[in-house]
Amino acid sequence: MRNLSSPLDLPGAGAARPLRGNSFVPQGYPDAAMPAPVSSLEQLKRQPRQPGEASFFYYDPHFQLNSAKVLPGEYFVSRDEMAIVTVLGSCIAACLWDRFMRIGGMNHFMLPDGDSSDVSGRYGSYAMELLINEMLKMGARRESMQAKIFGGAQVMANFTTMNVGERNTSFVTEYLQTERIPIVSEDVLDIYPRKVVFFPSTGKAMVKRLAHAHPEALVQQEITRGNAAAVARNTAGGSVDLF
Repeated sequence: MRNLSSPLDLPGAGAARPLRGNSFVPQGYPDAAMPAPVSSLEQLKRQPRQPGEASFFYYDPHFQLNSAKVLPGEYFVSRDEMAIVTVLGSCIAACLWDRFMRIGGMNHFMLPDGDSSDVSGRYGSYAMELLINEMLKMGARRESMQAKIFGGAQVMANFTTMNVGERNTSFVTEYLQTERIPIVSEDVLDIYPRKVVFFPSTGKAMVKRLAHAHPEALVQQEITRGNAAAVARNTAGGSVDLF
């Protein structure tokens, strides 16, 4: 599993106090020495959830942390010491983190955009808004956010007509550039499905490239969850052989 943890010094408004070495924390941010909160698995399961917010929680024995599984079209934001996990094919997961507030979140979208009447986390244009807005509501600041992006693979040999992975990757890169959120790490494109684990209290991310023996199972998950084939036909026009 590849470690994609990338430190980044970001400017903040107003006066600052020393943190470590040459790094500074603006006034009003929490002390980095304070431990991240920890919610029990029962607390995570009981909390009311917004439409599109991940709602499947479990204990991961490998990381010894409570974890949230983000399915296609979902997102999750937290400041807890926990893991946020997803598995990707051609989809993209954007992981955002506010270094000073130590708030992080992940989404999982299937296509860049769709019908304006379909407000769904399946589409990157809406999935990114959902993620950023939820982080802002929790106390993050846009100018302190950084991003790590994953996915956009071509997981099947005949999955070339739409170049969905390339479209998704181009979209998220351009979106973050427009929003002035720097991308500090990425593992995108290629042919491999990926498992991504993101730790919202630290901003650390880990990615594992999965065996390519049975990509159909991952593709079927994405189709079943979000009806990706129908989405692509509706947004691209004409008949599309997506998978």
